[in-house]
Amino acid sequence: MKKTTLPPGFQDMLEFGLIEALLGRRSRRFFMGAEIPDGVMAYKSRHQPSPLSELEKLLVAAACGSNTGWHNMIYRAEQYAPHLSNYAGAAGGRIFPSAAGFHTSKTFFTDDDGVYVMEVRDVPALAERREDGSLELDLILEALRGKVRKISDGRLGLPPEVPYSEPHNTWVVNHPGTMLVIPVGDLAQHVLLNLCYMLQNGLVVRDDINGRSIPGIEKFKGLVDTENTWPLTFVEQWSMAELSAELSTSCYGGALMLQAMGLGGWMFNGLDPFSVLGASGNPAVPGLGFRFDTDDRWPYPNPTGLTGVMEGFCPPHFVDMAAAVEAICERKFGTGGPYHPDTPGPWKDSRKVRSAARVHNEEFRACVALQANYIFETFGKFPGTVPAIFVLMYLQAHHLDLEFYDRFYKEGAYLKTHAAHRARWHPEDSD
Repeated sequence: MKKTTLPPGFQDMLEFGLIEALLGRRSRRFFMGAEIPDGVMAYKSRHQPSPLSELEKLLVAAACGSNTGWHNMIYRAEQYAPHLSNYAGAAGGRIFPSAAGFHTSKTFFTDDDGVYVMEVRDVPALAERREDGSLELDLILEALRGKVRKISDGRLGLPPEVPYSEPHNTWVVNHPGTMLVIPVGDLAQHVLLNLCYMLQNGLVVRDDINGRSIPGIEKFKGLVDTENTWPLTFVEQWSMAELSAELSTSCYGGALMLQAMGLGGWMFNGLDPFSVLGASGNPAVPGLGFRFDTDDRWPYPNPTGLTGVMEGFCPPHFVDMAAAVEAICERKFGTGGPYHPDTPGPWKDSRKVRSAARVHNEEFRACVALQANYIFETFGKFPGTVPAIFVLMYLQAHHLDLEFYDRFYKEGAYLKTHAAHRARWHPEDSD
């Protein structure tokens, strides 16, 4: 991407300070084309909706989920030192942190033109750092363009109305001209990786709901102390909390970028998560179109994956949980994985570092598979007590209607980047 083709606002963004972004972060919801029909803030924009440019969309999406080079890894765990810690699921690092480097989420987004997914979860570094340690945003953006895949035409099938949206968001969410970013987490894969993590650290799971140990776990007492357990409900709730942090910090990165670019928007969780994924039960509200199942034993539908786009590490996308465990190990130790010796990295001798990790052997895999299959067979799904695919936090980006803020707010309601946005990012049509 040549800098000569970029608007002057791009350089403003590069020079925008972190402290100003932190102190200036606010939810700014009123966009060009919006209307609040009643109440003390009643106002109708005199402008037409103004969609984000291709560059603006790419920058917002990048701030929420781009690959940013190589993951630095966790070096040591006392249980199997001096081997390299081998928790991570991906060799690449991203904008946001992920528990133990699991990286089980993908970033989706939608606008007036379509629904898209960024295919960066398992890619190598989109750009290498220079000798001075710097990483050029231009290079990342150019590479990221080739990793954005359109999966459907038109805006996400999620009408801005109750029950698909919280009542306070119906006037503003997913309207024409807006961009909605949706980080989606594979909680099934995250729980599997935590079962691996537990076993690596001398623990196995216990079914506290039914009050019993995993049948057959005793045959692995030579590998692990099978009396050293964590409750199933704790493990799955802990995994959900870890994944929630990943999804939330993804959106927070985007929220800071909005300040630097002078865009309006905010991060929030006020959408029905099942409707977002495609489990609304209403054919007219397809959401992202994920497959889901229902069962009388479950309090809610269970989305499991979107074929060819994001398939959860659980049935029906795998024949059984043993196959999902093998896929986890392939992701970690196979070609391109964080523990494959041929995968490049940030170290002076990356082959030596990556080769120092212990590969999960047949006994290890069998122990994880036993626990995972028990959960699936007992509860009819995996994980047993939480959804297989999980969404929580979203980021919306849009062009602010500054006239609304001038009408109702004192000075300081928006930043200098917002005040100058049209002139600096869209000089051809600013008025």
